[in-house]
Amino acid sequence: MTPLLYYSLLSITFIITIKIILQIQSRKLKNLPPGPPTIPIIGNLHHLKHPIHRTFTTLSQKYGDVLSLWFGSRLVVVVSSPSLVNECFTKNDIILANRPQFLTGKYIFNNYTTLGSASYGDHWRNLRRITTIDVLSNNRLNSFLGVRTDETNRLVQKLLKNTISEGFTKVELRHRLTEMTFNGMMRMISGKRYYGDDGDVTDVEEAKQFRDIISEIMSLLGANNKGDFLPLLRLFDLDDLEKRCKRIAKRADAFLQGLIEEIQSGNQNDGDTMIDHLLKLRESQPEYYSDHMIKGLIQAMLLAGTDTSAVAIEWVMSELLNHPDVLNKAKEEIETQIGRDKLIEEHDLSKLPYLQNIINETLRLHPPAPLLLPHYSSEDFTLGGFNVPKDTIILSNVWAIHRDPNLWSDPLSFKPERFEIEGELNKLIAFGLGRRACPGLNLAQRSVGLTVGMLIQCFEWKRESDEKLDMMEDKGITMPKKVPLEAMCKPLPIVNDIMK
Repeated sequence: MTPLLYYSLLSITFIITIKIILQIQSRKLKNLPPGPPTIPIIGNLHHLKHPIHRTFTTLSQKYGDVLSLWFGSRLVVVVSSPSLVNECFTKNDIILANRPQFLTGKYIFNNYTTLGSASYGDHWRNLRRITTIDVLSNNRLNSFLGVRTDETNRLVQKLLKNTISEGFTKVELRHRLTEMTFNGMMRMISGKRYYGDDGDVTDVEEAKQFRDIISEIMSLLGANNKGDFLPLLRLFDLDDLEKRCKRIAKRADAFLQGLIEEIQSGNQNDGDTMIDHLLKLRESQPEYYSDHMIKGLIQAMLLAGTDTSAVAIEWVMSELLNHPDVLNKAKEEIETQIGRDKLIEEHDLSKLPYLQNIINETLRLHPPAPLLLPHYSSEDFTLGGFNVPKDTIILSNVWAIHRDPNLWSDPLSFKPERFEIEGELNKLIAFGLGRRACPGLNLAQRSVGLTVGMLIQCFEWKRESDEKLDMMEDKGITMPKKVPLEAMCKPLPIVNDIMK
């Protein structure tokens, strides 16, 4: 038999086999949520066009608020109704408390043992308890107030340094915001700064290594690994994704291990970092506070609490530039409540409800994780009258829910005043619901609120032209702006008087 004929017969046999399996599966899985027609083998993977949350919204408008899709051999249910999302994470919260296992989790997330990737159970509950009580508690966050304030002041000082003495100067914010959030988090974790041209940035080579690792991990997390849905492709690894995951996981592990060992040796910081705190806890529970567990917690905080905050601030400033009347109202609130001769401090945020409404309205229109993180069913359950079988991936289309005209009045308009109405804030699900909701909400609110408040208080802002900014999203798990924010800014007297 010729090789061509052999491979042709093999391919035909494979296709027929898969088709039979899918037919048997479809007969077995009765009353699934509706969805678009599938293509043999790939299912609905051809529907995955970016931005994915917009694609899912379009499909849901045709097939309903609970939607079935086949990503290769794996069933995915997309939920776009607020009542059904609440049903998922109240009535069925334990059933949906797991995460699906993807290739990145196996290598980058230490074989699914980190806070964001671990299956629901004793290990995950311990990680969650440590995170909320020991790492991100109010007391711990208060102890790092000076770090967050210093990094925000550095951002303002750098913008001031780049502006001319009179008039407006064009500035690019994304790079500066990323620098601020990563340095702030790393200083809380290990006492080190890794971004920027400051004289106190830690060892230049080490800093470059850290930035390269973070950049590579973020690119892999956004990758569409077809092998996760078409297992046969895993045998070939055509795009070298598995090799890349193994390589960067090894580099990241060595880097984080170095941070722990440096602090253990007493050669770094003043003894009040998150790593210091975890190492002290190890003294009473050495079997649990292992290097492996500590590295997982560090990694989770870096990936979940840095890029998301920078992206959120960029969206807030973009909306303010497109709505100068809102910007002026926020400035008036700050001048009234804080004054013109004192910079905002974190404890002042409670006096600025309109500023908080602006942030909430931005999170409504531009949630930092438009589909949240995926959930995974541990047993069969019903949702909206449909059957959802065990081992189904559940995606919550928060982006669509936050723009639902049945839930919000004038949903596509930027109106911070809507959150002055009692109960409106309860509709916001930007940080998730249930057991696996984001534990970093408190830190995010502090960081974003202080930074936006300082940028409003210290500078006058306007767009480069009369044309409104492009507000389309780019691809990526944190939904960044497609076009990075560039704006014109001019220092106000308060920043010149206090910071020079």
